[in-house]
Amino acid sequence: MPYTIPDFAQWSLDAIREEDGALSWLEEQRFNWSITSSATIADILEGKTIILITDQKRKWFESYILSSINSDKIDRPILPIVSIDSIYKHYNNINGGEMIDILDDMLSLSYKDNYIFWYIGSGEDRRSDIAKRRDSSYFWIFDEEFHNAFTMKSYDSHLDIKLLQLYRLFNASLNAAMFGEVDVNS
Repeated sequence: MPYTIPDFAQWSLDAIREEDGALSWLEEQRFNWSITSSATIADILEGKTIILITDQKRKWFESYILSSINSDKIDRPILPIVSIDSIYKHYNNINGGEMIDILDDMLSLSYKDNYIFWYIGSGEDRRSDIAKRRDSSYFWIFDEEFHNAFTMKSYDSHLDIKLLQLYRLFNASLNAAMFGEVDVNS
């Protein structure tokens, strides 16, 4: 019998269950996870740059992602990922739509529209505004329902642990997709 590559939803469920209950909280939300994450991973496989944005409370997590996603211990191609802060140091001073438009124009020129935003944080934080303008953006957003978003609760006492678990699953998903172990387009 020929081997068939599992679809992303089934692969995610299997990966969640392999964690012996550590990700049981995610099993209920696996469809939301699968839909949002598979599209983003497909974009990454197409060579799009990831521009990472976090709210101020999640700056620690941004540092963690940037230092680990392309670690020298990872046996895969290096991914193009940058922080919005490294692109434009004055990002926190942007107020209003016109300034966001100017920044978006600069990013479009620099990356030839071949980029996606990955926003992690509160939906009410103004740092989310630029990512919310782009349909292809990927969100791990708190306390808000939004298109292409994996939603979590900011008041969850285990939020930081869950973010680290999500990142671990995301990283494993990237590896599986890059090495043909899962089909992110099905």
